[in-house]
Amino acid sequence: MKLTGAEIFVESLKREGVKTVFGLPGGVVLKIFDVLYQDKDLDFVLVRHEQAAVHMAEAYARATGKVGVALVTSGPGATNTVTGLVNAHMDSCPIVLFTGQVVSSLIGNDAFQEADIVGISRSVTKHNYLVKDVSELATTIKEAFYLAGTGRPGPVLVDIPKDVTMASMEFAYPDKVYIRGYNPTYEGNKWQIKQAAEAMARAERPVLYVGGGVINSDASEELYGLAELLNIPVTMTLMGLGAFPGTHPLSLGMLGMHGSHATNMAVHHCDLLIAVGARFDDRVTGKISEFVPKAKIIHIDVDPTSIRKNIHVDIPIVGDAKPVLRDLLAQATAIVGGKKREGKTPWLQQIAAWQSERPLAYKPDPKVIKPQFVIDMIYRRTHGEAIITSDVGQHQMWTAQFYKFAKPRTWLNSGGLGTMGYGFPAALGAQRAFPGQLVVCVTGDGSFQMNLQELATAMVYDLPVKVAILNNGYHGMVRQWQQLFYQGHYSASRLEGGPDYVKLAEAYGAVGLRATEPHEVEEVLDEAFASKKLVLMDFQVDPYENCYPMVPAGGAINQMVYEDPPTDATRPAPAAQDAQKESISLA
Repeated sequence: MKLTGAEIFVESLKREGVKTVFGLPGGVVLKIFDVLYQDKDLDFVLVRHEQAAVHMAEAYARATGKVGVALVTSGPGATNTVTGLVNAHMDSCPIVLFTGQVVSSLIGNDAFQEADIVGISRSVTKHNYLVKDVSELATTIKEAFYLAGTGRPGPVLVDIPKDVTMASMEFAYPDKVYIRGYNPTYEGNKWQIKQAAEAMARAERPVLYVGGGVINSDASEELYGLAELLNIPVTMTLMGLGAFPGTHPLSLGMLGMHGSHATNMAVHHCDLLIAVGARFDDRVTGKISEFVPKAKIIHIDVDPTSIRKNIHVDIPIVGDAKPVLRDLLAQATAIVGGKKREGKTPWLQQIAAWQSERPLAYKPDPKVIKPQFVIDMIYRRTHGEAIITSDVGQHQMWTAQFYKFAKPRTWLNSGGLGTMGYGFPAALGAQRAFPGQLVVCVTGDGSFQMNLQELATAMVYDLPVKVAILNNGYHGMVRQWQQLFYQGHYSASRLEGGPDYVKLAEAYGAVGLRATEPHEVEEVLDEAFASKKLVLMDFQVDPYENCYPMVPAGGAINQMVYEDPPTDATRPAPAAQDAQKESISLA
């Protein structure tokens, strides 16, 4: 049966099991949209900005474990997606982005709305394609989905010229693909796994260091079994939160720049660090020359180029986290004779002492809303069962610190790139994937303003996301760094002229709520979570609250700062703060 390129495109997506596509139309992809108009099997979500479409597709992928899909037009439509592509690339998220292109004969002629998106995106995608003939289209789509979802997941871009969508040919969708030179290794080397199991059984001060790779490979069950068998404490990267239950006695929470005192001390003093699906990011290692100075390192990763990229590794294991942890658990079980190592070992006692010495905490204030208090109340009200998204900055770190993620795929944030504006569209993507699930976006007033136009998308598609804006009137993390390292020179970090978020919500037909006093926080959360509609919650928090502990840039992870300097002259006196808070509330 002959089909046009546009019909082949739609039929191919169906063969890949795609249910939802996020995007925005334009001239060169109208043939595809004409087919979509007549075919109701694909759920298309029309966004207000292409960047948001990619964030939604990425969040959809991370929440479901499937490949996310976005479709945009050429030129500015395509270039608007670049931030989303980089974000997905840095966080190893499987998406396929389809971009329209001008007709083949005009490529390279500076045609209207032409952009070389293949060239532009080459360094920020796992792979990209320009489809030159309709005969290549089905095979290219098959390859794109295969590449995005296998090995180390990532974004794949497919650029489709207008004439390819108009041309016709006999449709045949391949059952499988072969890509020369692309053969991901899933099973780990048996000898290296045995070496690793023996090292773990012998270690006196081991720590499991877990990243997003464990979540990508659905390996939480194997991780849980291994940690419990050998009684090994587990710390997680920002991307790995939820891979191991945050309430488990062996959970150390997040490590690194804003990790807790006990977590960073445990990592610094361990004698064996077992890294699984993590990449030794600089926000984790701090000063590399002083990172885990007394430890041997095991590194498990499906991407061989990640091993020994940033740090020396003693036992490298290339493979997918799930089968490698499965084999490691079997080896370790045999070594210990199937008997769990239980009880408070001297190592766990030392960690408990560090936790008592400097617990992760904040100082409540009866008059001023502390942002950590809002996070704590969100956790208590949701019982850890919600999908939480965040933007980037202080609120992101406080969420990572104070929300105890119990399950994988319930924490969606921009880890590698640090993209402000990610959280709200990500929440919409997750809500579209799970319509009945409570989805909460924790954001800052700066971050939210970067993609607030998607309020319209949320209302049109009835996506009842709850948005908690920690409104401090600043780019908070920038202000914190300026206070601590730039003598309080608050250059361009103050946010003035922000909207009234309650009125903004009402303008779109959503619900707007505000809390200015601590006692109002719980009432606002209860009303929001009981609502069936999109809700914006404006929490006017302490504008000068800082996120601690903090490892200063370039420092070792055991060299943490725990509170504001005692002689700090940059923080306004309480009266001045009140005045500033008042001005923010009126902004």
